[in-house]
Amino acid sequence: MTSSRSVLFFTITLTLAVAVSLSLAGCETLKTSKPILPLKEYERMIAGRLDANYVGTATCLAACHYHDKIKRDFDASTMGSQLSKKSGLPNVDCESCHGPGSLAVQDLTPEKVEEDAKAGKLTACDYKTLIDIRNLPAQAQSLICLKCHTGNATFNLHNWNASSHAVSDVSCSDCHKVHVGPDLKVKPRDIGRMCERCHQDVQASFALPSHHPLPENRVFCNDCHDAHGALGNHMLKRGTVKETCIFCHAEKSGPFVFEHAETMEDCGTCHSPHGSVNTRLLNVQVPFLCLQCHAGHRTSAKASAEAKGAFYTRCTDCHSQIHGSDLPSAAGRRRFTQ
Repeated sequence: MTSSRSVLFFTITLTLAVAVSLSLAGCETLKTSKPILPLKEYERMIAGRLDANYVGTATCLAACHYHDKIKRDFDASTMGSQLSKKSGLPNVDCESCHGPGSLAVQDLTPEKVEEDAKAGKLTACDYKTLIDIRNLPAQAQSLICLKCHTGNATFNLHNWNASSHAVSDVSCSDCHKVHVGPDLKVKPRDIGRMCERCHQDVQASFALPSHHPLPENRVFCNDCHDAHGALGNHMLKRGTVKETCIFCHAEKSGPFVFEHAETMEDCGTCHSPHGSVNTRLLNVQVPFLCLQCHAGHRTSAKASAEAKGAFYTRCTDCHSQIHGSDLPSAAGRRRFTQ
């Protein structure tokens, strides 16, 4: 009997040990870093054909004139002017983004260029041998930009990979157009329209009667949010909602002797940040906003018994210093009346 129990105990112990070992092995497998694609395919995706060579922008443009206008526009851009040899910055050119171009121009000859010119057309290179940027996953598109931009002084890009935009398949090129014009940064007055392409619910909020003056171009999305990622929620530039709000609304920051506790934690407790149907961006109109936390009371301590049910419409008619006050009320209590 004792021998049978020993065998059973040994069997159970061995089974548990094997199960734990397999479980730990599975955890180690999950923690192991694996490429999304085979390594060579991934390298080819962001670096171009591995069997091609870098020949330089001048060589590419000398072979044909198809990209002359694009090159002139790029040279006039902020990036293009900074990448000149006199800038002292790393040698970055067309092949840094599009990949090595030797295969793209190898079949171009002066005779073919001349023949195309007589036919009234520009000779194009074999662009299919270059990186197919438009059809890359958004993260790979951004990685092409980040090859350079994470190595310079743009520290806000260090948060990009964990940002809401990155995990939502938004790439750098969705907002920045390298070949469009001289300024690659989005102009403040254009930021709202650009963001609204995706954030249509927020656009609707700014159309409500009470809203932050973004449609009037008095504030902009990037006054509060960092599009490249931030450590706080909602990609806020500052650590908390309150820190973001008091950057403009400093008079509400305190500290006060008598503090309204809820407003000291999160302005969103009472206010909608983008827009509201209620005055002052309130989530709910007064007095119903206040009654969510505070019980109703008579408007006067001397009111008659018949006046107990008297209806009052605005708590702030009496409690005017609702965010906080340094003075007690007339009755000597913290009622935010003065």
